Amino acid sequence: MSKGTKYLLVSLPTSISPSNDHDEALTALRSGVTTDFGTVTPFPIPEFKIGTLDALVQQADELAKLETSCEAVVAKVGDSLKAILEGDESKISQQKTVNDKPVDQYLRSFTWNKVKYRADKPLSELIDTLQKEVVSIDNDVKQKYNQYNQVKTNLTTLQRKQTGNLASKSLTAIVPPSLLIRDSDYLETHLIAVPSQQTSSFPKIYETISPWVVPRSAQRIDADDEFTLYAVTTFKKYSQEFVHKCREQKWIPRDFKYKEGGREAEEKEVEKVAKEEKKLWGEALRLGRTGWGEAVMAWVHVLALRVFVETVLRYGLPLAFVCGLVKTTPKLAKKARGSLDQSYSYLAGNAFGRDKKGRITKDDSSTSADMQAAGHMGDGGDYSAYVCYDFEIN
Repeated sequence: MSKGTKYLLVSLPTSISPSNDHDEALTALRSGVTTDFGTVTPFPIPEFKIGTLDALVQQADELAKLETSCEAVVAKVGDSLKAILEGDESKISQQKTVNDKPVDQYLRSFTWNKVKYRADKPLSELIDTLQKEVVSIDNDVKQKYNQYNQVKTNLTTLQRKQTGNLASKSLTAIVPPSLLIRDSDYLETHLIAVPSQQTSSFPKIYETISPWVVPRSAQRIDADDEFTLYAVTTFKKYSQEFVHKCREQKWIPRDFKYKEGGREAEEKEVEKVAKEEKKLWGEALRLGRTGWGEAVMAWVHVLALRVFVETVLRYGLPLAFVCGLVKTTPKLAKKARGSLDQSYSYLAGNAFGRDKKGRITKDDSSTSADMQAAGHMGDGGDYSAYVCYDFEIN
């Protein structure tokens, strides 16, 4: 998959060739694009069961909305892959395949998937199948990614407790149980993380910030670059006031309860969550890879249906058309369209004219409004003389 690639799906009646031959019409399409602006490969589309004209007009509208949904799902699954692979574009591009093929190869060798989307089914059933599939892909990938993200967040929190500073990290491996008063009805030990710049003043004032602080009870336990951890004893009756006054001093009271075997339990919890995170990472990656490929496949099949329905509406019956995939770039796409306009503007009847120099001119806005109301406007809101849809898959 290469960025900076744009595709056009173009359908023309075989009557563009004098013999009305399919292959000659494809050659004419290639000549209309010219190799200066893009390359053309056949894009075979089966003949589907056609209902009433009203049904076709409604299906054209449904397919336009469904294509927008497909494009959005492909983008969302792509964002999930990007997050899972931490933005590594090389690894991301390796995951973005369709039927184990690079996107360009899949498009240029496209055949309708008759197993997943039976061509003998009515158009309404095919549209319904594709709608349900796209919703299912979106939900499955989103659910797995959210599950992975939750566990990843939990692991990050646990690891931060192991590696953070004394104001946030776990104290299980730091605080000796002998320093804690645990069985007294009257006394309580508080653990206070004091910012480094206040460590010189702390011993001088901690006894006076609230009533009934046990004199000379402060014991230095540990220190890092940002904080020093002290144990201070107070009477339980005044514990809440002491904690409140500590916060006013910008000291950080640490909530800690000693638990036998707590250190080992924390280590096992980190190990357990790390294993779960690794497992879910693999599952999210696999589901993201298959989901992205299936979403692109659904999108391309929706595009094929859009071309077919619009071809019937535009050129009528009996069906005799050729469809080609034009590979170009965003910059050259407009020139490719312009070249096709020059060659096939006559298909639009009065919607196109020519100025004195022979250049294509489009009819007035009222004609465009009529065309848009009839469903014959391109994706960009411009009427074209032929069926054409452009798209980019990134």
